[in-house]
Amino acid sequence: MDVSARAPATAGEGGQLHAFAARLYPICRSITGNGVRQTLALIRARIPLTVHEVRSGTRVFDWEVPPEWNIEDACVMDAHGRRVVDFRQHNLHLVSYSEPLATTLSLQELAPRLHVHPDNPEWIPYRTSYYQRSWGFCMSALAREALGAGQYRVEVKSSLAPGALSYGELIIPGRTREEVLFFTHTCHPSLANDNTSGMSVATALAEWIAREPRRLTYRFVFAPGTIGSLVWLKRNPRVLPRIRHGLVLTLLGDRGALTYKRSRLEDSEIDAIGAHVIAHGGTSIGFSPYGYDERQFCSPGFNLPVGRLTRSVNGGYPEYHSSADDLDLITPDCLAESLEACRNAVRILEDNGRYLNLAPWGEPRLGKHGLYGSVGGRAPGEREHALLWVLNQSDGAHTLLDIAQRSGLSFATVRAAARELEAARLLRPVRAAVTKRTARPRLAGKIGRKS
Repeated sequence: MDVSARAPATAGEGGQLHAFAARLYPICRSITGNGVRQTLALIRARIPLTVHEVRSGTRVFDWEVPPEWNIEDACVMDAHGRRVVDFRQHNLHLVSYSEPLATTLSLQELAPRLHVHPDNPEWIPYRTSYYQRSWGFCMSALAREALGAGQYRVEVKSSLAPGALSYGELIIPGRTREEVLFFTHTCHPSLANDNTSGMSVATALAEWIAREPRRLTYRFVFAPGTIGSLVWLKRNPRVLPRIRHGLVLTLLGDRGALTYKRSRLEDSEIDAIGAHVIAHGGTSIGFSPYGYDERQFCSPGFNLPVGRLTRSVNGGYPEYHSSADDLDLITPDCLAESLEACRNAVRILEDNGRYLNLAPWGEPRLGKHGLYGSVGGRAPGEREHALLWVLNQSDGAHTLLDIAQRSGLSFATVRAAARELEAARLLRPVRAAVTKRTARPRLAGKIGRKS
């Protein structure tokens, strides 16, 4: 097909993220089929995914895994045999999950099956029909207006047959069995921000975590939206009590500011962390039951502490779900910034402990412990402020993130101060009490009882 996989000239980490997104971009993905498998194979070449296949017809709560859909070719041809709508030129030209078809129709008969973008006459919209057998084509409004009266040959060389839904999973074990879940969706075709950006960032994040010392266990799931997360939830009831934190990663390459969407709990630890890592220039928004797969993880039966990290939000940028969501929309710098936000979240998850001040009666004489300069009379710098804040707030109840938020200092600065104070034997870590932020999520009844 003609969707170009253009790799940018930009060097460095952002360039690598963009280059991988460019490799994923041309693939025609849907919620099932060989496009998803091809996508997972590219990711698997970088990280050791386990690929699961779940048979069509499998009951998943109130849903069912649909027949597998694969597409070979599709077009609309005019009376002269010219392909006026051509899947080979852009895979958004075909409504995803269109059933096989070979027929001739008048323009009047064909018109209800031709979809155009409501706002931009040059863009091709993205449309789907997963759970109801149908077919259709998408095109620019300008191309639609150019169609003349007459007969048109319509061909869709697709298959809808018993098969499987494919998803990939990677577990990176830590010292404890407490888990952090990262989820990104694999079902959208040639849409760069939605979601080659999420897949690229998630893959690089997994590579980085695997190289770092870890207290927590990290689980990455690459799966189609909605049905994929539901399948994973259905198949993993024993894992769910170990999920302490989670993030859905998507829309991470455009120029919008970073946005953190809180979990249904609204005040879980990941909600505080998400708000902190995007605090300078980003936006934190409340939970709503509309969006991406956070709405499945946060449904009341599971109520998992899973937030979502994006740049622009779904529907929040003009190019959303259109051919204009291409590789020019995502930038290396924005992808790199998104990856660093994810890494900062992981750093906080690993180090966000509670401490106890071992000299709480007044302010310790820090110079005596080698922590203060010998010359007085000057205003304390950031490091000294951090030492004082950590000492003052370390009563066993406040986490380092609590201290960072209250003081306005970065988590890294506060964590460094805690390490200095611990080394000077003025501070010791305490086991965190189980609070609303750290408690295991309760499940409402037996999972899948009605399925």
